[in-house]
Amino acid sequence: MIFDSFDQPMNPLPSNIACSHASLSAVEWQRTADELKEIGATFLTLWGSDNCDRNGGFSIHSAFLHPEGTFVLTHAIASLTNPTYPTLAHAFPAALRMERATRDLLGIASTAPDQRPWLRHNGWAANIYPLRKDFVPQVATDNSQLTTSPYPFVQVEGDGVHEIAVGPVHAGIIEPGHFRFSVVGEKVLRLEERLGYTHRGIAKQFESLAQKDGHRLAARISGDSTVAFSWAYSAALEAITRTVCPVRAVHLRALALEHERIANHLGDLGALGNDAGFAFGLTQFSRLKEDLLRANLDAFGARYLFDTICPGGVAADLPQMAYAHLVHLYRTLDHEVAGLRAIYGEHGGLQDRFRESGLLSSDLARQLGAVGLVARASGIAQDLRVDHPWPPYDKLATTMVTENAGDVAARVQIRFREIFESLRLCRALLAELSHTSVEANPIATTVTAAKPDCLGIGVIEGWRGPVMIALETGANGSIRRCHAHDPSWQNWPLLEYAILRNIVPDFPLINKSFNLSYSGQDG
Repeated sequence: MIFDSFDQPMNPLPSNIACSHASLSAVEWQRTADELKEIGATFLTLWGSDNCDRNGGFSIHSAFLHPEGTFVLTHAIASLTNPTYPTLAHAFPAALRMERATRDLLGIASTAPDQRPWLRHNGWAANIYPLRKDFVPQVATDNSQLTTSPYPFVQVEGDGVHEIAVGPVHAGIIEPGHFRFSVVGEKVLRLEERLGYTHRGIAKQFESLAQKDGHRLAARISGDSTVAFSWAYSAALEAITRTVCPVRAVHLRALALEHERIANHLGDLGALGNDAGFAFGLTQFSRLKEDLLRANLDAFGARYLFDTICPGGVAADLPQMAYAHLVHLYRTLDHEVAGLRAIYGEHGGLQDRFRESGLLSSDLARQLGAVGLVARASGIAQDLRVDHPWPPYDKLATTMVTENAGDVAARVQIRFREIFESLRLCRALLAELSHTSVEANPIATTVTAAKPDCLGIGVIEGWRGPVMIALETGANGSIRRCHAHDPSWQNWPLLEYAILRNIVPDFPLINKSFNLSYSGQDG
């Protein structure tokens, strides 16, 4: 049992799913991480905070998913001159980039050997840490503290080995990211990513907002996961304030979340067809996605649902005329997606590109901490809607969708199957909404400002995987610290493994099969 080896009580944290918290010494921090690894826990996220306005020093936090719920660990770092903490990367490799980002933002370093910058990109001087409480944003005029040496990519040497640099600026309309390929001929020996170009200082921006307004910024962290992030933020604040969201609002939130899942899967399936030279697929899936976005406009008042979810409920109810429209849309999508799935399955050229491309074995996915869609495509049964169902998913009996091959073809099939499951859930949610009285079932309730020094956790299964908000409250309804986590953090490093032994021209296809967020990861 966790913590049995030392006298450390686990305290419940307010959250939309079961959540426990413990404050640990450095030795206990590392020992507990090892124990969590042994029992099969999934590493979720890591973040730091500055305590200079409290007792001084810094804190480092980590969160893990387990069948019993979410575990949040905190280690207080007393030293101000050399703030360090034991690395978690030996047990959970996905933690390394988060540790590097925390060092860039807060100036606290893990004991991992890799101390290269991750987010900095010469955007601020080496002696500046934007997440410290004494940080004052200003236009840089002194460049003497900026790093002038190039980023130290890992070099691969040998006969016939050469490098291909791709990005950060790309030919298409795509966010910036740099990919450094080491190749022999066209075969990829190594891929190293360099991200952080879309860092916008989201965590610092949260500190300037009132608690009641934080959901708007959360919704804009990654535009394709706006529902998941705004729900996670709202869930964290509601948990802290013990606010019970109205039943009707909860059903509307889930309907919006499933629409977001379907829209992204439709877009990806079209793009994957196009990357494999099948433009017909792009045309057809783009048409279906457009139909869904127009339905969003009629039902929720916006094509993309940035401001649909707010603390306490939702911004608006479904208009009466939307019910029949949505029923017809779900029937049409069911029929047309089934037909396109058959076409994709029978198209020899597509299957030749999909099968065994971008292979990520179940063992490697588990070892490296894959989450969400990518994990399920490699045979890892992991979905918060099933494992830790929060309302209304606790009444919907969501079906877990998994594949075992771990290649592009498996990730394509996950998308197809999840569309059908989401359509089933949408029908159930719509039926429930149509049978309840709007007058007797409000869509929102008032959320009062939380008292200071509370930590609340919101965890929502977005279309990519688990989205998390860790919300720490300040005085007078302010936000002291808000950490937002996108599952792309875990899955970007896996792309470096999935491309190995493939050829360079297959990278766009493999990359699209993951379809990870640059802005969600950079924050």
